[in-house]
Amino acid sequence: MYVTQWASFLVIMKEGEILPPTIQRLMKGYNKYLRPFFDNGPVTVGMSLDIASIDTISEINMDYTATIFLRQRWTDERLVFEGNKSLSLDGRLVELLWVPDTFIVDSKKSFLHDITVENRLIRIFPNGTVLYALRITTTVACNMDLTKYPMDKQTCTLQLESWGYNINDVMFYWTRGNESVSGLDSLQLAQYTVEDHYTSVSEAIYETGHYPRLVFHFELKRSILYFILETYVPSSLLVVLSWVSFWISLSSVPARICIGVTTVLTMTTLMMGARTSLPNANCFIKAIDVYLGICFSFIFGALIEYAVAHFCTLTHADAHMLMYGHRMHDFDDEMNGIVTTISTHSSRAKRRKEPAATSPSVPTSTELAVRPSSPSGSEPKPEAAPPEHTNWCLTVLATLRKILRAIHCCHVENPHHIDNYSRVTFPLSFVIVNLLYWTYYLYF
Repeated sequence: MYVTQWASFLVIMKEGEILPPTIQRLMKGYNKYLRPFFDNGPVTVGMSLDIASIDTISEINMDYTATIFLRQRWTDERLVFEGNKSLSLDGRLVELLWVPDTFIVDSKKSFLHDITVENRLIRIFPNGTVLYALRITTTVACNMDLTKYPMDKQTCTLQLESWGYNINDVMFYWTRGNESVSGLDSLQLAQYTVEDHYTSVSEAIYETGHYPRLVFHFELKRSILYFILETYVPSSLLVVLSWVSFWISLSSVPARICIGVTTVLTMTTLMMGARTSLPNANCFIKAIDVYLGICFSFIFGALIEYAVAHFCTLTHADAHMLMYGHRMHDFDDEMNGIVTTISTHSSRAKRRKEPAATSPSVPTSTELAVRPSSPSGSEPKPEAAPPEHTNWCLTVLATLRKILRAIHCCHVENPHHIDNYSRVTFPLSFVIVNLLYWTYYLYF
């Protein structure tokens, strides 16, 4: 139904029942399927843009959606007429004219606004210049480097190109250079600020030929304040909260375990929430992931610190009990030795009081064995040289002894000192890591 009405409308216009006399003269013999010929050279098409809005910028899909006013100007000698005023025509008359086959290169989805009518503008000037304006909303791909997210800067482009006419038929140019694009200075974006924008002219090279291309570049800088309040401050406070356990007694096992496990689980939830609005790509190790990983490491380290301190407490108590047992055993041996000595002296004193025997005393075997200068004693035999494998065993034992001695140097005499050291080393290390982190991602 719509196609039939539109065809009837075009037939009526061609018959001259609606078209004014000037347009009737211009359309007489006009062929919209042939491009304008100007000295047998290419048609020069000037373009300008007005950015009405940038609605969304998606890191997940790596694209942005913008509403733009696209204006194109070219000269068609077949449309020259007498007078000093331009003719503003209904947008539907564009079906009767030749227009450039311009398209947006990286567009994923585009549409022309048609409320209340199609948002097109056709204006013809006396010298044959045609102004053709459109209101378009388009979603354009933008390759983003998220390694410094959320302290990143993204450079996106809007590329306009001719679909079928090569550089021998059509040439594109910006009408006013970098000032051909307007509207960015007044834009208010949610997470970004437009830092810079500029235009360039290039050629697109394909298998079918070289085609004219206009490129508009604009640089977006992300606002970090939202992420500081949403992610960085809570994660830092969780790290500080994990340090509270250093001031709790080692004997308070439930309290310290509760703080450690709670902070670890909360940090895990915060890390998962920070990744929901980002692409799940392994190629990007983002700055926010690095910081969350640092905070998680410190929180997990605080939990491990208590495990080590508690283990040292148990081993320290066992060592004290073992040492006390050894001391008691040595004390018993010493007391037994004293008692034996006293009894020996008492027996010797009793024997001295008894009368000496008439027969000469025969030396005992114990006395013979004790006297090394006795003529009946045998001389000690010289020791044999130790074999080679014995030397190797001694070397291994000496090495093991050194290793054990080094391990013994790491032995903690008082496990409570671990918490005292952690109260200083953990905050100091966290401050140093933060200085390195922010210096690198803000200035490099």
